[in-house]
Amino acid sequence: MTTDFVLFIAREAIVTVILILLPILGTGLVLGLLVGIFQATTQINEMTLTFVPKIIAVFTVTFLLMPWFLDLLTGFTREIFNQIILVAQ
Repeated sequence: MTTDFVLFIAREAIVTVILILLPILGTGLVLGLLVGIFQATTQINEMTLTFVPKIIAVFTVTFLLMPWFLDLLTGFTREIFNQIILVAQ
């Protein structure tokens, strides 16, 4: 196992994690910003107003993008196994 192989695995793992988390965190960020602006303009200070829409949106995005997430993780796993086979030879 060379350093190039370890760096390849680490780089691919980080890219995969970023690709999976970016839509989820981005949804929470955008919705939190919109709800915060709405609360600031209407002066409503209800805590559940910030929490409930973000949770619903994050679960919805996760559910809708689950096939893409699984495809991405399957491709990552296949690539790692292919690289392990090449290193073992």
